[in-house]
Amino acid sequence: MDKLTCLSVFATAARLGSFTATADELNMTQGAVSKRIAWLEQDLGFTLFNRTPRKITLTDAGSEYLACSQEVLEKLSLTEHQIRNEQSKVVGKLRISAPSAFATKRLAEPLKHFMALHPGLELDISVNDQHADLFKDNIDIAIRAAHLEDSNLKAKKLIEHSLCYFASPCYLAENGIPQNPSQLRNHQCITYSLMRPSNIWSFEGRKVQVNEVIKSDSPDMIVKMARLGAGIAAMPKWMVAEYFENGELVEILPQKQAFSLPMYAVYKNSNYIPHKIGAFIDFLSAHLKEHE
Repeated sequence: MDKLTCLSVFATAARLGSFTATADELNMTQGAVSKRIAWLEQDLGFTLFNRTPRKITLTDAGSEYLACSQEVLEKLSLTEHQIRNEQSKVVGKLRISAPSAFATKRLAEPLKHFMALHPGLELDISVNDQHADLFKDNIDIAIRAAHLEDSNLKAKKLIEHSLCYFASPCYLAENGIPQNPSQLRNHQCITYSLMRPSNIWSFEGRKVQVNEVIKSDSPDMIVKMARLGAGIAAMPKWMVAEYFENGELVEILPQKQAFSLPMYAVYKNSNYIPHKIGAFIDFLSAHLKEHE
């Protein structure tokens, strides 16, 4: 049996955690998937998966072997691309994960221009405010507004964005305008649940516990609730600048230096980076700096 095919089936099954899902993705029968995994285990002399009626999980040996298998398959694939002179071209499918507000307000336009430059490219865009697992979800690039912790990933800093604080004119007319951060304890605040702790805001390095009456993992919902007069919120200024201009929102405490958070393009840590990944990250970085 072809060992490379078995390795590919094994790596896919490890990523999906299911022989059935593997069969569907590879357009094979479940029996063919099981047969290839069994052959590979017999050839290796150790078990790759713990099997139960509902799911499969990697054994310790399987986890160790998976890392080696992925490296072999990746190098082989990239070598084939180089031979066909594809490694130097921006072609194929590019899978991107991005937060919802950034995707619509900052990412859509550069994506359109990048596609126009590279008609051989196909985009698969996942819009999700939760952090995607680049390996499990098979993502090429993830846009993250957070400091990095995973050493298995590489990253390029795109922008540094500062938060601003705001509320609707009607809310401020009814509740008054806070003159200093400590007064936020007496106001209704709308917070972002994915920032932990969500009820702590920062001003010039000073942390302030706010009166959290609404929290959400959706930036768009937070902005909408603020526009409706539900309270004071904090978001990157590029998200709400249009509402400052049309008067729907008013910036508060503008004289205070707000919390700043870097935004990165994150990708897998590998010695062999497909050209489409590096090319898009460089293009996006240049675009954001130009329009900052």
